[in-house]
Parts: sequence; structure tokens; C-alpha cells
Amino acid sequence: MARLDSFPNPNPNTPTSSSTATTMHISPPIPEKLHIEHAQISFRGKHFETPPLRDSPVTKFNSFMVDGRAGERWITLKRQHADEHIKLEVTMFDGAVPVPTPNGDVANSDEMQMHITVIVTISKGEDGGVLEIMCSAWPDSIEIKRLFIRANEKMLADPYAGPEFTELDDELQDRLYDFLEVRGINDDLAVFLHQYMKHKDKAEFIRWMERVKSFIERK
Repeated sequence: MARLDSFPNPNPNTPTSSSTATTMHISPPIPEKLHIEHAQISFRGKHFETPPLRDSPVTKFNSFMVDGRAGERWITLKRQHADEHIKLEVTMFDGAVPVPTPNGDVANSDEMQMHITVIVTISKGEDGGVLEIMCSAWPDSIEIKRLFIRANEKMLADPYAGPEFTELDDELQDRLYDFLEVRGINDDLAVFLHQYMKHKDKAEFIRWMERVKSFIERK
């Protein structure tokens, strides 16, 4: 498993992924070579080909409102489900692992599947408590990693997180996946997040290049 640079925590009350989820911290891939003929950024004689950016960013997916948080390495999704407030804080690509073959063997290391960390926070009013679920979003699936439960939004410095999710009873694991499915946190969401982050990765690169170019050329 490749190690990556860790992301800054989007919420000081939320534990970092390095302490609560499987760490695969690598630097996200920078789109140095993009072969789509559209806008170009010219910097000291070098041209960086970039795909066209959407006229307007995606702001909704199913029942979730999407905040793209331009200039940051996170996005936020929010929705209401009955009396529950549901918030997802999602990293850009923060890791990669070799793609397994159908028989379970590890494929050529050149074939990688990207990883996204998803922090799911579900709260039920002021006195209803908070459930936090650390997940991995793979290209076509959501994988639960660990659970936290607390009385309010404030997180203890070193909370007890219970056993690893895979150590739980199979029936309980299935019920937790069903719990997320009902709330729209499912494989379709994982597919959307990977598509969204591919675009965000390129958009942030363009934004960064424009700022560097502007700063260097400023009189």
C-alpha cells in the first residue's frame, strides 16, 4: 500500500483519517499530460493542455447538496433524512492500490484504483447524539472502515472507536450497510465521487497554475 501526504483535517472536532481509517497517503496525481484539445495555460513557453471546465459546478447529487469548496482538497455533501442531519466530508484522491484480478490476485502495479476518504456524520437534533462513520470510496463501491458514537458534535481528543469494522458480526455489518444505503450512501455515490474528483483534480490544477503564473508575471 502506497503512503501519501495526509490531508489537513476539514473539521477540528473530527479525528484525522490517519488515526481512524486505513492510511494510503500518496500525493494525488497531477495531470501533467492531458490530451484533450481545449483551453491551454501557457507558462514560460510551456503549454498545459486542459479539459474544458463545466460552465457551472455540480451542486446536487440525488438528495445531497454538493459544496465543491474551490481551492480546497475537500468537498462537502449535505442532506436531511427525516430528523437526521447528514454531512459527508470527502477528500480528493488520497491513495491508490493495485487493481485485483477476478481470481483475487494482485494485478500489475501499473493498474491502480484510486481511493477517496469519506467521513459520514449523522446527527439527530441537539440531544439525539452523533454517529460518525469512516468510509473508503472505491471507483464503484463504498467500504465502511470504522464507527464512532458520541453525545454531541464535540469530538474527544482520543475517542474509543470500537473494533475494526471487519471484526463485527456479519449480520451487524450488513445492517450498517443497509443503514447507509437508505440514506443514499451507496455504490452509486462512490461512482459519482470518483467522477467529480477527476474533474476537481484538473480544475484545481488549472486554478493553481493560473495563480502561479499571475504571481510570477506580476510587475
